[in-house]
Amino acid sequence: MNVVFDFGGVVFRWQPHALLARVLPHRATSEAAIAELVGQFFQGYGGDWGDFDRGTVDEARLANRIAWRTGIDLPEVQMVIDAVPSELQPVPHTVGLIDRLRERGHRLYFLSNMPAPYAAHLEAAHPLSTWFADGVFSSRVKLIKPEPAIFHEAARRFGVVPRETLFIDDFALNIKAARALGWQALHFLSGEQCEAELASLGLI
Repeated sequence: MNVVFDFGGVVFRWQPHALLARVLPHRATSEAAIAELVGQFFQGYGGDWGDFDRGTVDEARLANRIAWRTGIDLPEVQMVIDAVPSELQPVPHTVGLIDRLRERGHRLYFLSNMPAPYAAHLEAAHPLSTWFADGVFSSRVKLIKPEPAIFHEAARRFGVVPRETLFIDDFALNIKAARALGWQALHFLSGEQCEAELASLGLI
């Protein structure tokens, strides 16, 4: 089986509420305030952050756009942008699943919405070429999930047939998009749930 992993929230930790509470504690004064901050910064991964994922704006331009749009001081915006790599730590349970899938002979890939500087950081800090046969970062192909084009590009690059490929992602819209294009898809909710579903499919 071909298995394609999302990164943020699946292979690597991504908890934006905790990130913003840690970096901007003076603004994260309540759960409601944190939720508002998350919405302002990431816009549901569309808007300014979506352009960053797509690779059409750099860090400096992103910081200025967020500061102008939200009224948050530019140095604070930059602190959040700079803190993201430290947030993206490997999820041990998922890394264990990757190892087990690879040992069973499955072909593993990744498909990640990831801005260019964070993609470079992950490549430098972690053995991606050991874990995966290949992968697609959104910023390098100028496409983002859930756009159909990025799924077509991934299938072409990996040389896989969608119906013979399992896509794992924590974002429901990406799962819906993959299934509409004929991919098998598993909505990642937790490491334990993912492991149970992989076992039910006979993959581990």
